[in-house]
Amino acid sequence: MRPLVAMVDLAALRHNYQLAKQCAPGRKAFAVVKANAYGHGSPAAVECLRDVADGFAVASLEEAEQVRSVDSNARLLLLEGCFEPSEYVAAAELGLDVAVQGEAQLDALLAAHIERPLSLWLKLDSGMHRLGFSADALRRAHACLQGATQVAELNLMSHFACADERGHPLNEAQLEQFTGLLDLEFDNRSFANSAAVLTMSAAHMDWLRPGIMLYGASPFAELSAKTLGLKPVMTLTASIIAIREVSTGESVGYGASWVAQRPSRIATVSCGYADGYPRTAPPGTCVAIRGQRVPLAGRVSMDMLTVDITDLPPAGLGDAVELWGNKIPIDELAQACGTIGYELLTKVTQRVPRRYING
Repeated sequence: MRPLVAMVDLAALRHNYQLAKQCAPGRKAFAVVKANAYGHGSPAAVECLRDVADGFAVASLEEAEQVRSVDSNARLLLLEGCFEPSEYVAAAELGLDVAVQGEAQLDALLAAHIERPLSLWLKLDSGMHRLGFSADALRRAHACLQGATQVAELNLMSHFACADERGHPLNEAQLEQFTGLLDLEFDNRSFANSAAVLTMSAAHMDWLRPGIMLYGASPFAELSAKTLGLKPVMTLTASIIAIREVSTGESVGYGASWVAQRPSRIATVSCGYADGYPRTAPPGTCVAIRGQRVPLAGRVSMDMLTVDITDLPPAGLGDAVELWGNKIPIDELAQACGTIGYELLTKVTQRVPRRYING
């Protein structure tokens, strides 16, 4: 078996969910498990949280069905709503909460013949300009849905564009848009993503929607996960599978872009970009071996990468290599690659086995 594994600490996942709840006492929280629980494995995440989570949130009916196969009773929000009119029937059969984010979805809903009414979440475009009704259009939609046979609950939601940038003027503007609709009667309201859960109490409303924070990564560039009290959930670990002695002036890897400046000891590691480790990781990006940080040497290949272990003489064949986790924060790697932890976690490919601990 290829020596590469994504170890998923379910106790850390529970800790991070409970931290989200502690940030907003008395509020409920949808644990966002879309994109296969951000690469961690949706069935395992749902099973882990089913006795503590108030509900779950997903992006598609296929993801909802996967959650339902684990938890038949959980409150489950379809974040983008239904893409085809027939999906309202399926959503009703699955007992979903459903977002309604535009006129086409509203019309399809009102034309749908469903056996049980749905809890609906009217989505306000409060300033992100991706999905949602304008404030005036949402008022009209609210009036259309009052008393409609398809409606069990009528709720309000929106999404921040810049909650990860504390003090950004759009945050306050979006909150004003949202609170400007609270003269309408809603059963529940939801606005806060991870960043807003952690730093914007005015946005907590009735339901939180923690996502990236559940998995132990920070939504902020300037605040580490550790500073926020979050615990890393995934540790990606490979092994040293070969060691080479490289003379001064010799190169390593594709393109011969890394050249040894001294006699060097180079370890080949069993992880590459086909596993989800970013090809854009520059030379000098660190991994951890025997508790010590050592730098990449050369380009990341499809199935392997190489690191300079010259300053770690005890390192040998078979040693574990942490690509990210407790020693190497995923946000540190993401920043070095010009991306975000969300992308790295969701790009861990299916050929990397997930192993679950502390369930």
